[in-house]
Amino acid sequence: MKNRFTLLALAALSVLVYSCIDKAAFTISATLKNPGNLKMAYLLEADSSSINVVDSTQVKDGEFSFKHRAPYANLYKLRIGGAVFDIIAKNGEDIKFTTDLKDEKHPYDITGSPESEKIKDYNKIINFYGDKNGLLVNEYQAKVEAIGHETDSLTNIYRPLFQKNIDASNGEVLTFINNNKKSLAAFYAMTSLDPIQYEQQMVAYADAIKDDFKDNPAVQHFIRQIELVKPVSLGHKAPDFTIAGIDGKPIKLSDYKGKYVMLDFWASWCAPCRQENPNVVKQYAKFHSKGFNILGISLDEKKEDWQQAINADKLTWQHGSDLKRFEGPTESLYRIDAIPSNFIIDPQGVIIAKNITGKSLEDFLNKTFSGPQ
Repeated sequence: MKNRFTLLALAALSVLVYSCIDKAAFTISATLKNPGNLKMAYLLEADSSSINVVDSTQVKDGEFSFKHRAPYANLYKLRIGGAVFDIIAKNGEDIKFTTDLKDEKHPYDITGSPESEKIKDYNKIINFYGDKNGLLVNEYQAKVEAIGHETDSLTNIYRPLFQKNIDASNGEVLTFINNNKKSLAAFYAMTSLDPIQYEQQMVAYADAIKDDFKDNPAVQHFIRQIELVKPVSLGHKAPDFTIAGIDGKPIKLSDYKGKYVMLDFWASWCAPCRQENPNVVKQYAKFHSKGFNILGISLDEKKEDWQQAINADKLTWQHGSDLKRFEGPTESLYRIDAIPSNFIIDPQGVIIAKNITGKSLEDFLNKTFSGPQ
């Protein structure tokens, strides 16, 4: 009988403790080793466009706490002295946080928030490769100082090493995302990637989470934006259009059915476009006979400026324009918000590459036209 009463008492106590947790807010209790003269700590909330301080508190004897009501699970940041720590919190969580402010690497422990543990794993990846590239930068700068100036040969040695680390980091981030698709940490990891380079992965990810996180505005905004881009993303059929040629005659994308064609969005007033044009001319001369075509689409407003740039840059392929800058129907159809921008379309009408320039364009065309056509 005594054992029975003991069990009942423990059960009642656990119910009491559980009921004391405020499910309409989350709490963060922090313990700091070596706080020094630190007086204040800050809680910041991150949304889709900004990071704002939502609370602050005094640090007493190396401890502080926050209680905050969250309308939905979201990314928060603790700013403690010169360090910032990512936390993903939702109402009902009782989060325990500890760190040693004397350690410059700012390691920390966190419990009571599974999502925060995942974002910590993501940050480990970023910090690891960030440290590797930091060492490369220091090494590069030391060698520049030793010889007194930068050199192309030195840059050519370190740029690939730097890029190799970035590519390795991005690869591990993608693995993290694939292993944690139903986690908000994966969403924040995905939005850290280059949307141009990793557009295809973002489209697949948005499809995978479209029924999740429906109360989180940042996630829903991301899904809506990807849905807009999806029709002109890699692997999709390029939407047909008709545009006026520089001679006034209509040009249709379907005119290129059965051929490789690159839609090249540019303008006479666009300095990066004009800088890239000699490379495009070079690749057209090299690959046109093998089946590579270009349709230039200008975002100019004046036909005379457009024609003058065509002549000056020796652009000998077909050209069309809506003469409406970014507001033209073709630009809207292809979601053009920056130039230069291009789409390479295969003979079946499928988009097989986007926004590749310089040597990347040459490498892609070499690979595409290396075999029998």
